[in-house]
Amino acid sequence: MAGHFSFEPEDTINAFITVCKDPEYGPGPLSGNAVAVKDNISTAGIQTTAGSCILKGYYPPFDAHVVSLLKKAGAAIVGKTNMDEFGMGTSTENSAFGPTLNPHDRKRVPGGSSGGSAAAIAAGMVRMALGSDTGGSIRCPAAFCGIVGLKPTYGRVSRYGLIAYANSLEQIGPMGKTVGEVSDLMGIISAYDPRDATTIDKPYDHVPSAGVQGLRVGVPEEFFGSGVDPGVAAKVWEAIEVLEGMGAEIITCNMPSMKFALAAYYVTCMSEASSNLARFDGVRYGPPVDTKMQWHEAYQERRRESFGKEVRRRIMLGTFALSSGYYGRYYAKAQSARQQVKNDFMRLFNDVDVLAGPTMPTIAFRLGEKADPLSMYLSDILTVPANLAGVPAISVPCGTVQDMPVGLQIMGKPFADEVVVDAAYTYEQGVKA
Repeated sequence: MAGHFSFEPEDTINAFITVCKDPEYGPGPLSGNAVAVKDNISTAGIQTTAGSCILKGYYPPFDAHVVSLLKKAGAAIVGKTNMDEFGMGTSTENSAFGPTLNPHDRKRVPGGSSGGSAAAIAAGMVRMALGSDTGGSIRCPAAFCGIVGLKPTYGRVSRYGLIAYANSLEQIGPMGKTVGEVSDLMGIISAYDPRDATTIDKPYDHVPSAGVQGLRVGVPEEFFGSGVDPGVAAKVWEAIEVLEGMGAEIITCNMPSMKFALAAYYVTCMSEASSNLARFDGVRYGPPVDTKMQWHEAYQERRRESFGKEVRRRIMLGTFALSSGYYGRYYAKAQSARQQVKNDFMRLFNDVDVLAGPTMPTIAFRLGEKADPLSMYLSDILTVPANLAGVPAISVPCGTVQDMPVGLQIMGKPFADEVVVDAAYTYEQGVKA
């Protein structure tokens, strides 16, 4: 029966930008469930900022497709979660609304860019949330906060209503306390949407089952290369050995294109961002410009004042990569490297069913520790390949190092999201037994 309940979390970790008063729920498979939504996903009548000053006070007139599906399933949208501005970050420190804190250690970051969603789950405010993943933005905070996060196959979930950052890479996905909850949420949000031309009509209708007997698990040596903390590597290998003990076949392999993946990702996403964010001009969105000024001067001033440093950096780098004389040197070369990453995945999937390794190379770092942009970008080395190739990937907790969570990442063949979920579910059930 439809109704409402009170949701006023004690948000001492700054997980939410907006909290909905008396959120409504209705009948359906998610009836009575509180779901938090990342603040770059449109919610009709609820402020949606993408973590940016330029969208402060913006109330969308429509729901994203995934939000409509949540409401139809009876879920209550309880608030909009904090995030790196426009999804540009690995720590949720780049939010115009202040950083989110990691519930396990408030001196550390929760990961990003869906840090608010992950932290809200880890802190017990909600059990399920939506995030978006452009280069690891669901899996990174899931690993850092000790929850489960799934980046679906590109095209499996509609992006209609997602504020665009990098269209060819990003995907909305579910986050939850357990693999089962993530699977339930995925089943709701994967319904076909003709408004998103990239969406494939392949709904996710699956109940996770435990069992990896005969599953071929590939472990690329490059996933444990330079920069991966030895303690993290040890925990992930323990998790892989749990799968082996349950009947999986472990196959070591190589993925040579890993050395190109990070550069290919950042050139691609920055280039797409420079185009997508051109719409934020102070006329259609954000605080109005001074109409007494020349248009180009007003445009520059509004964007300089309303965009954060990291967003301005990525717009400028992306514009440079697409500019005349440099397009071939950077963007075109990045697309060639991206194809090599895809080819490597397809080659490996001829011999294995899934790939496994660490989600992140380290545990959650301290607030302010990675002030240098390059060191922050390097944190994404293990998550961006799945976005470049469009394959499904999940992060599931696999222990702790220095009392901080570590994530096991499992990647699968395109549209084999169910296989990835089952492998994660089997591990989760195995360590609970």
